[in-house]
Amino acid sequence: MATKIPIPKLGQSEETVTIDSWRVKEGDKIKKGDVLFEVETDKAVLEVESQFEGTLLKIIVPAGKEVPVMTTAAIIGEPGEELPAIEAAPAASAPAAAPAKKAAPAVSAPAAAPVQTSGGSAQKKADSTERFEPAKTISSSVAAPPAVFKPKPSPRARKFAENYLIDLSRVPGTGGDVGRVTENDVKNYLETSGYNDKKITPTAFNLAKTEKLSLLDLDGTGEGGRITIADVKDAVSEKPQEMTTMRKVIAQRLGMSKQTIPHFYVTVSIDMTDILAFRKKLKDDGLNFSVNVFIVKAVAATLKEFPLVNAETDGKVIRRKSKVNIGVAVSIDNGLVVPVVRNADRKAMDEIHAEVAELAEKARKGKLSPDEMKGGTFTISNMGMMNVESFGAIINPGEAAILAVASTAATPVVREGQIVVRDMMKVTLSADHRVVDGSMAAEFVNAIKAKLENMEFWAKEV
Repeated sequence: MATKIPIPKLGQSEETVTIDSWRVKEGDKIKKGDVLFEVETDKAVLEVESQFEGTLLKIIVPAGKEVPVMTTAAIIGEPGEELPAIEAAPAASAPAAAPAKKAAPAVSAPAAAPVQTSGGSAQKKADSTERFEPAKTISSSVAAPPAVFKPKPSPRARKFAENYLIDLSRVPGTGGDVGRVTENDVKNYLETSGYNDKKITPTAFNLAKTEKLSLLDLDGTGEGGRITIADVKDAVSEKPQEMTTMRKVIAQRLGMSKQTIPHFYVTVSIDMTDILAFRKKLKDDGLNFSVNVFIVKAVAATLKEFPLVNAETDGKVIRRKSKVNIGVAVSIDNGLVVPVVRNADRKAMDEIHAEVAELAEKARKGKLSPDEMKGGTFTISNMGMMNVESFGAIINPGEAAILAVASTAATPVVREGQIVVRDMMKVTLSADHRVVDGSMAAEFVNAIKAKLENMEFWAKEV
């Protein structure tokens, strides 16, 4: 019996996913445990294994399409078996990207043979079946005006325009009672728009047509203002690019955070000279802890002393967290992920070191699970390896603060009336002013500073 294979819900917060790539093809024999496809969630790319055996009869959701979780992705069964009824894969509820501009017509077109573009037959079919597209209306307390319809260009207008680089949506229409764009409208537009004054090389024209660019949007840098292949490549590089699922979620979550959470910032400089010497001694003894491990341990211990910094609010109530789960921001190729070290206050240095290293490696390989990225109560964003003097981070929704850690640099400072060179590191706390007041934030960062500068504290921890 044929079996529908759904796209699983991989985390409590996931509502939509995108199949990044299929690892099998229709007709392949499938065993339990075989990886069927990879899905891109808002935080990682994860493998989905088959729980069934059989032949892959049909792929329903193609790679690159964002759909709701639990959508049927494929059907597994026996060869020749009748497929069960499947509804078309629904579109995700996220806002759709703006459609790409269509290739446009031109009057005195270059003497180039028509180039068949993909989707041509589908477009002709759309011309014959879908004539008008209603414009969007906005709901309000005032009665909405009658719906406005935007007519489709006539098939003859499209046919005439297909060899020209024109955006048909800009052509004024005069056809019928609804102002439909006709072939004559296109010809008139070519005469009046300045199209015929444009000059373009054949190679540049073909590339512009492939990329569906409008000739009127191109500026020429060649002799006499001629548009060259370099000009078209510049225009192609500036075309809007669809954001990845991860990038969209980062934009949505951090945009919401910055707009709804009243951030304020407190910065202190920490003398890391002694702890770096202590770290070197440990390394010589076979214990190689990164600076970030010391920071995580110091922050975890300090959060137990300041429970309000380890809390959250919705603007009505404050919820203190009993656990100290520290998120460690990790930069990856297409964004940022924050794996979580749970119960960091209860873990020894070597445990934190091993866990941070493992989570960072998984993050860079896109192998983090949703469970490894949830439950954080406080976040550390460390840009120490990037030669940064200081920066302020944006609070993760659901937390009350985040610590931004800058680079350690040899700096002249005053000690007992003398100028000496010390290894100094700035840290900046971004705090939610609804939960944390300025004095508490200052006490919190200075408590972290005190621990990182206190070698007696570390002698007990290692």
